[in-house]
Amino acid sequence: MSWANYNPNPVKANGGVEDCAVRAISKALDISWEEAYAKLCANGYLMGDMPNSDIVWGSVLRQEGFVREVVPNACPDCYRMSMFCSDHPSGTYVVKTVGHVATVVDGVLYDSWNSEDTIPIYYWMRKDDSNASSKQHRVSEPVRL
Repeated sequence: MSWANYNPNPVKANGGVEDCAVRAISKALDISWEEAYAKLCANGYLMGDMPNSDIVWGSVLRQEGFVREVVPNACPDCYRMSMFCSDHPSGTYVVKTVGHVATVVDGVLYDSWNSEDTIPIYYWMRKDDSNASSKQHRVSEPVRL
């Protein structure tokens, strides 16, 4: 199992809160939920956008030394977050899926719910971790739904 429950929200709010970007930034930068929220709000204010906007949290990560990579489109319907975790056993990654974002650290998916079955689209990786990952994405048999 590559998932670990991670919910630093100060009131442990979950569903409907839409704070996945705050949680992901908190884990990736090893800061509190409140610090992550403040960073995102300040950046969102300067950019004229909402704190949980992809462009806002991406900008925060870029400022913190992360680089963005795209997941190859070899098998877009069969490559899952659980596979991403297996393929990235070391390093820190913030991974975007459809309508969601979560953090993977050393092959473990940190999220407030088990999002292992979601499909990664792109990810942010710490520059100093760029050699940690082989960046090889396997192509598996299609998942039977």
